[in-house]
Amino acid sequence: MNINISTLDWDKTAGLLPVIIQDYKTLEVLMLGYMNAEALEKTQAEGKVTFFSRSKNRLWTKGETSNNFLFVKELFVDCDNDTILIKADAVGPTCHTGSRSCFKTDFNQNFIFELENIINDRYENPVEGSYINKMRNKGLNKIAQKVGEEGVETVIAALAESEEELIGEASDLVFHLLFLLKEKGLSIQDIAKNLEKRHK
Repeated sequence: MNINISTLDWDKTAGLLPVIIQDYKTLEVLMLGYMNAEALEKTQAEGKVTFFSRSKNRLWTKGETSNNFLFVKELFVDCDNDTILIKADAVGPTCHTGSRSCFKTDFNQNFIFELENIINDRYENPVEGSYINKMRNKGLNKIAQKVGEEGVETVIAALAESEEELIGEASDLVFHLLFLLKEKGLSIQDIAKNLEKRHK
C-alpha cells in the first residue's frame, strides 16, 4: 500500500523524514535512513528503497553498488505523519560493514521466524535426502505423529529431566510444529493473529 506523499509533514524536519527499515520476515530493525519526497516517490514507483543521502547530497538507492537491495513489502506512517516504517526483503547484508543489521542486536530473538523461512525454502527448493524432504514423502500423518511424539518427550523432560534436555525437546517440538503448520498451508503468523484475537 503506497503512502500519499502530500499528507506527510515534510516541513517539520526540513524536507527529510526518518525511515526505519525492518526485515519483513524476522521483524528485526535493520537500519535508519532519510527520505525526501523525491526519494519516497522513487521508492514507491520502483519497489526498492531509495534514500536521500545527506553525505552525498543526492538520491541513493540502497544496493546500487553492492546489489544488496531492500525490496519494499509494506510501508507505514506514524501517528504524527513524520516518520516512515518500511518492511523490506533484504538481499544480503544491510550495513556497509557487511553486518546483517546496522544495529548490533542479538539475532536469536528472531530465529523462530528465520527457522520458518528455512522450512519454507526446503518446500520451495527440495533437497534430496534432507530430513524435511524425507518426512514430506511419508505424508501428513507422519509429520503430525512426530509433533505428538515430541510433545510427549517435552512433557517427560519437564517432569523428570534436566533443563538442558527440556530445552532440547522443546526445540524439537517447536521445529516439528512449524513443519506441520507449513504442511497444512499455515504459518506462525496465523497463530500469532489468533492469539492476539483471544487476548482481546
